[in-house]
Amino acid sequence: MQFTSIAFLLFAALTLFFYFALPKKMQWGVLLAASYVFYLFAGARYLLFIAYTTLVTYLIARWLQARADAEDAYVTAHRETMEKTERKAYRAREKKKRFRILTVGLFLGFGLLAVLKYTAFALSGVNAVLALFSPARVAVPSLLLPLGISFYTFQSMGYLIDVYRKKARAEQNLAKFALFVSFFPQLIQGPISRFDSLASQLFEPHRFDGFRVRSGLCRVAWGFFKKVVVADTAMVAVKTLIGNDTKYSGVYVLVLILLYSVQIYGDFTGGIDITVGLSEMMGIRLAENFNRPFSSRSTKEYWRRWHITMGTWFTDYVFYPLSVSGGMQKLSKFSRAKLGEKIGKRIPVYLATVVTWFLTGLWHGAGMNFIVWGLLNCAVILISQELQPLYTRFQARFPRLTASKPWEKWQMVRTFLLMGLIRSLDCYRDVGRTFRLWGSMFTNWNWGGLFDGGLISFGLSWGDWAVLLLGVLLIWAVSRQVGDTPLRERIAKRPVLWCAVICGLTLLILIFGAYGIGYDASQFIYNQF
Repeated sequence: MQFTSIAFLLFAALTLFFYFALPKKMQWGVLLAASYVFYLFAGARYLLFIAYTTLVTYLIARWLQARADAEDAYVTAHRETMEKTERKAYRAREKKKRFRILTVGLFLGFGLLAVLKYTAFALSGVNAVLALFSPARVAVPSLLLPLGISFYTFQSMGYLIDVYRKKARAEQNLAKFALFVSFFPQLIQGPISRFDSLASQLFEPHRFDGFRVRSGLCRVAWGFFKKVVVADTAMVAVKTLIGNDTKYSGVYVLVLILLYSVQIYGDFTGGIDITVGLSEMMGIRLAENFNRPFSSRSTKEYWRRWHITMGTWFTDYVFYPLSVSGGMQKLSKFSRAKLGEKIGKRIPVYLATVVTWFLTGLWHGAGMNFIVWGLLNCAVILISQELQPLYTRFQARFPRLTASKPWEKWQMVRTFLLMGLIRSLDCYRDVGRTFRLWGSMFTNWNWGGLFDGGLISFGLSWGDWAVLLLGVLLIWAVSRQVGDTPLRERIAKRPVLWCAVICGLTLLILIFGAYGIGYDASQFIYNQF
């Protein structure tokens, strides 16, 4: 059931009706039932996988909590007789035991994701190696990939780690925990929520709030506009450019970079707007996942603004633990002794960064292009970090230039194009093919083709281009609205203006959206990974 389908609109309306019509104590039950019905539309067999992740995570978390409670009770009971060193040693032993339990839980949780998502990729790699020595091949199975498995697995495993760290208490009610894992608005593409911020909102009662409903509906409509008017229009040209790279090389690669940036932004942020808006109508505030990423002046800043909850997940649960692990501490000591303080102190940090970005790329998809995508982002960030002293000296040498608006805009354009270039690995998929097409931008000077009918050979008419351009300009204008109160809330406070905006967006969606007889709403991009 796609977010942009009529079926989903009816489903969401029915869910909201029962959510507010039934007694408040039943609200979380309505959400649980709705979430599993929503998941059922993807296929009844997929329910087994989300049920497995839910049950395994629930039981392991309860086990961890029981050990932590027993540890605290023992320390409290023997506080008068235990020395500080004894108490510290006891807690260290208990932490190791809990870590072993956590390891079992992570293996069972991530193991299912790894088998379903990466088995074919791994076996294809094995076959590539075997081909160098013999004609033997390993059969590559075709496995199911349940809806949203990457998102709900990461959310569940983050919860498990938080229970291990004693940052969250294990949920005692299995049904309530099942709702945390399966909450349907965020199931397809996030955001990846934390238990301590989401659970209380899911389980506590919410009264009907007309202002919140208006504000949320405004954001839902805006999300639909970005998805079906902007992203799906750009998608037509993107598919054409990808499908015939022998014809569309050179300057057309730059056109693809620009168009795909528009498509993925409209697609992903549009889906998040629908998710956050629908949740807001229920009185539930989800974490924001974007903060004007195309205004970033560096790659590092870009990743603080794009897919924020994914970035913070990898930072909190991969980078920091790996950086301070015992193995990294030993490596740091060894590196400083052998290579000197200046180089030695960098090696553990850089290694942790490379591992984090390698896993980030792998999370996005089972393909070498995604791994290279992650490592290229890592390389740009690390190189920029090493060049920081040069940037500082340049800023000191040319203070008026580096403080000017044109320089700021240049940094934004540079970051946008660089991120778009790396992102094109997602389009062409094959790494060698992508690199060859990058090179063609400097060897195939076919700019004239753009002004000789090239732009309308992508499957878009001049009218479509006009709609796309106006849509991008509207998104840009809305993103420029700043202040303590979001624009949709300012609109929601004025019912007449709100009605005009909703009607206007609806007309734009119906007239210019990628709908029509026989139209099949395309999958959201992040739902395809």
